[in-house]
Amino acid sequence: MQNILPPIIDESTQVLILGSMPSQLSLEKQQYYGNPRNHFWSIIGTILQVEVPEDYSKRVELLKVHHIGLWDTIQSCERQGSLDANIRNIVPNDFRQLFIKYPTIRLLLFNGGKAYSVFKKYMGLQLLQKIEYAKMPSSSPIPGKNIKSFEEKVEEWRIMEKYL
Repeated sequence: MQNILPPIIDESTQVLILGSMPSQLSLEKQQYYGNPRNHFWSIIGTILQVEVPEDYSKRVELLKVHHIGLWDTIQSCERQGSLDANIRNIVPNDFRQLFIKYPTIRLLLFNGGKAYSVFKKYMGLQLLQKIEYAKMPSSSPIPGKNIKSFEEKVEEWRIMEKYL
């Protein structure tokens, strides 16, 4: 069983970005998007027009200053390697309680198809009646079905700008 990282969220979070399950490398580092090849931090830096710090605690602070939170749809699972396709025996995170505790969340962004499908299956999209949501192209460096260039990914991720 693999355990997920705790959410990065506070009372000012307006945009919550959800992955499925951190990669092996991210779990080892205990950092969201810990693989340097993942496009996540570069996408955030481009949208916020800032240099993303190397230090992880400063990265977390950067997100919080801009009212961005991170979590995953999966609390724990079994998985060989880091591919979403290998995820089995999912235990989802409790979003009902999260949304009660953090009512300032206005936009939910699913980082890739697996995060979206897990949320839809275990929570249901009706839970998001008062929260806008969108499925984003994955920031993963692993080529997927819908391969997009970095610039194409950034354009889609820009949906968050009006909430920041």
